[in-house]
Amino acid sequence: MKNFLVFLIFPFISFSQTDSKIYDIINSVSSERIEADITTLANFGTRNTFSDTLSNSRGIGAARRWIKSEFEKVSKDCNDCLNVFYQKDLVKAEGNDRIPMDTWIVNVAAVQKGTKYPNRYIIMSGDIDSRNSDGSDFTKDAPGANDNASGMAGAIEAARVLSKYKFENSIIYLGLSGEEQGLFGGKGFAEYAKKNGWEIIGVFNNDMIGNIKGVDGVISNVDFRIFSEPVPPTETEKERQMRRFYGGEVDGISRQLARYVFKTTQTYMPEMNPMMVYRLDRFGRGGHHRPFNDLGWAGIRIMEAHENYNQQHQDLRIENGIEYGDKLEFVNFEYAAKLTAVNAINLASLASAPPEPKNVAIGGVVEASAKLKWEKVDGATGYKIYWRDTTSPTWDHSRYVGDVSEFTLEGIVIDNSFFGVASVGKNGFESVVVFPNSVFR
Repeated sequence: MKNFLVFLIFPFISFSQTDSKIYDIINSVSSERIEADITTLANFGTRNTFSDTLSNSRGIGAARRWIKSEFEKVSKDCNDCLNVFYQKDLVKAEGNDRIPMDTWIVNVAAVQKGTKYPNRYIIMSGDIDSRNSDGSDFTKDAPGANDNASGMAGAIEAARVLSKYKFENSIIYLGLSGEEQGLFGGKGFAEYAKKNGWEIIGVFNNDMIGNIKGVDGVISNVDFRIFSEPVPPTETEKERQMRRFYGGEVDGISRQLARYVFKTTQTYMPEMNPMMVYRLDRFGRGGHHRPFNDLGWAGIRIMEAHENYNQQHQDLRIENGIEYGDKLEFVNFEYAAKLTAVNAINLASLASAPPEPKNVAIGGVVEASAKLKWEKVDGATGYKIYWRDTTSPTWDHSRYVGDVSEFTLEGIVIDNSFFGVASVGKNGFESVVVFPNSVFR
């Protein structure tokens, strides 16, 4: 497939510094390895949730065993730096018309423990399962090359690259099952994390990262979308009432995670065009970040910008001259490598950062200056205040204010901007920006 580049001009945005290891991470992502992994996954014929679990060459059982073995190879190469395991839950057919039989939903996880904050986790996930036109048809081929062998291959490749480094926070490389029948794998793993008392910094759900030619004819190997919900579904009535008077309709924790990915990508990969979409997911559809959102954690979906619906959820066939089906030939492996690198640099940045500031509060009502205060956190050597116009989607202005717990932005009227605070570590890496959760006079 011939690639057509779309060149875009971005407004100049200044950032304080960059880190050479992030560029090394970008250069270490291999499109050849990703191509090999996507090919292997597609060649299992079908990875339908209800497909064969005993065969070594076909079905979801063979696929998940292969994924686990790849994570184990990575762990062996880094002196057992990954804890690789299955996590599973039984889903009953009774009362669910999308589940034809009682089925074990089996996820594959590889955990790279952090050196300083081992109970803080950032997750990159891909989906193991695939489907054809009928989500319950587990016999016909459903190669799922783009949906979602591409995302799963990205998670494996990120593990290969990032396992060469040590990070203060933990990283989980995750293969989730049962996505096509109702996000069962994500639900099971999110509940597993909650049961174990994990602190989830954020979830990068990668679902289709390999297509550059849209069904509408648009071709681009630099555009990608970041979906994020506006506010958590777990917010309290008090928080909802505060938002009405103080703002924050588009400033929930998932939206801040999306902005973090946007900023990091534009800093280190300015050739890419991250498109923040202010929606939980594609219109009326769902993805495996949602179960984590449902429990109150930040989670976003990272995916291609230009979809081809003829190659999603389709039986393999040619009809009226149109080729249908999710086949290898439709995947652009260089593009999948770019989006894998986007994930990897954001995983590395967040895993290198201190915890976000706590109890951020804002003041300055009917005054000429905005005031912010917060609780300091372990590992932060300073803090940065961000602000933007209320109609801007991104944090456009910032000021590093040092190792303090409060600061006044002289001459900046609180009415005209939104504000947030991030922690900064001695290595220069920043936490996600925290929107104020209370007001003081």
